[in-house]
Amino acid sequence: MIAYATIGTNDLDRARGFYDAVMAPLGGKRTMAFERMQFYGGVGQSMLAICKPYDEKPATAGNGSMFGLPAASRGAADAAHAAALAAGGSDEGAPGQRMDGFYGAYFRDLDGNKLCVFYPGK
Repeated sequence: MIAYATIGTNDLDRARGFYDAVMAPLGGKRTMAFERMQFYGGVGQSMLAICKPYDEKPATAGNGSMFGLPAASRGAADAAHAAALAAGGSDEGAPGQRMDGFYGAYFRDLDGNKLCVFYPGK
């Protein structure tokens, strides 16, 4: 089980606005905040953090890296994908049924990190 995952950003304030919009349809909210890092999630839940790299070098998206964010419904996945695009993200795959038991929507954040919002149903 993963407790948290971090995604690098070069502009923490801008990334906070982006992830505020994306996480809202998923029931996510800001939790712990630090000078160079912002967490989303809740107590006892897995969390997603955005952060300025500790080594102070530019944040870059990992080739082949992707984070999956669970949604409570297909509608929530659709809303999060739409929020990502409206907040300046780029489309990596429109919402849709990918396989039996997996409905997903793919996008990249403002720093190029790839994410999937998914609903594990039909």
